[in-house]
Amino acid sequence: METRRKAPIGRPRGFDADEALERAVRVFWEQGYEGASLTDLTSAMGITRTSMYAAFGNKEDLFRKALERYAEGPASYGDRALAEPTARQVATAFLNGSVRATTRPDWPAGCFGVQASLAAGDLGRPARDALIAWRNEGTSCLCDRFQRAVDEGDLPPDADPGLLARYIMTVANGIAVQAASGATREDLQHVADMALRSWPSA
Repeated sequence: METRRKAPIGRPRGFDADEALERAVRVFWEQGYEGASLTDLTSAMGITRTSMYAAFGNKEDLFRKALERYAEGPASYGDRALAEPTARQVATAFLNGSVRATTRPDWPAGCFGVQASLAAGDLGRPARDALIAWRNEGTSCLCDRFQRAVDEGDLPPDADPGLLARYIMTVANGIAVQAASGATREDLQHVADMALRSWPSA
């Protein structure tokens, strides 16, 4: 009985997966989850659908990987802000980082985490839920950091860490929306500075 040799299951990728993912981030950022078609994505990434599925999974999987890349890249200011020594410096670094990240000339205006699924319908629910979870995690991390500031006496004992975290996140998201609408970095920096004038003192 003649036996057939099995072909290799996979071939070496003929593309830079990191570069392709960076391009996918840009497409989702500019067009949103539902607005970004597979053709848009694969054309921007310079790969076929077969290669996309093999390397990144389906569209939802690709979106989640793109969100992770965004969090590690343009949105990494959030993690750096949490390491600042005082609550005021955390808030300042977070809002200033938001201004810079949403007005970078080499990236789309606004925030991937705010814009990518704002108009998503039922088909975009997984993306919308992923972004809601991501934004809520950011708020929770700020809340924990501000609670520590209360415990350490850096914030007054009657300060509400949850409210402060929600305040900072709301201002940051508003900055992102304004940036997407064409507001300048200078104008948005003034907004960030104004938001911090009412910061509670210990």
